[in-house]
Amino acid sequence: MTLQSPKETDDEGDTRAFSIASPPGEESLTVATRMRDTAFKRTLASMAPGTPVTLAGGFGDLVLHEDSSRPAVLLTGGIGITPFRSIVLDAARRGLRRQISLFYSNRRPEDAAFLDELREFARTHPAFRLIATMTQMEQSERPWHGETGPIDWAMLVRHAAAAGSMIYYVAGPPRMVKGLQAMLRGAGIPPERVRAEEFDGY
Repeated sequence: MTLQSPKETDDEGDTRAFSIASPPGEESLTVATRMRDTAFKRTLASMAPGTPVTLAGGFGDLVLHEDSSRPAVLLTGGIGITPFRSIVLDAARRGLRRQISLFYSNRRPEDAAFLDELREFARTHPAFRLIATMTQMEQSERPWHGETGPIDWAMLVRHAAAAGSMIYYVAGPPRMVKGLQAMLRGAGIPPERVRAEEFDGY
């Protein structure tokens, strides 16, 4: 997305890449982002509905595999949830019956985009499991009765067996993606069963 004639700009420029959070077939195109104190984000926050922007894309190939007999394990944190929201909703819309386990890490429940929606989706779709975990609950004002701490192999084993023919998908900030890829390598998961997308500069 490129802003047209923004009121202000800075060294980061007027263009950002966003992952599409809505599934194919939805009437509206949905993106989500963390609001930082940059010229782009300040302009975006103040724009009136209907303000024109320039869009290019889509790019990338982070899509769900076609073999429904092979479960999918999705690993993400923060705003890295956006492509996985699209994937999960599209799988349900198309009636795909594969098992999908989504591991979703945030600092606090109040930071977790789409958390309530994903919880409700898990309640109504037996093939979908949501394992949300929080890493800084000491800073939260909300109660939490789920997992805590970063996503690790022990957590995967507790909730998804983490073996067999599963395909693993990883999305999020570069440091997190690299850490999760290293975890999977250390557990003996071959590279051809891991698909990743890094979010940088958002």
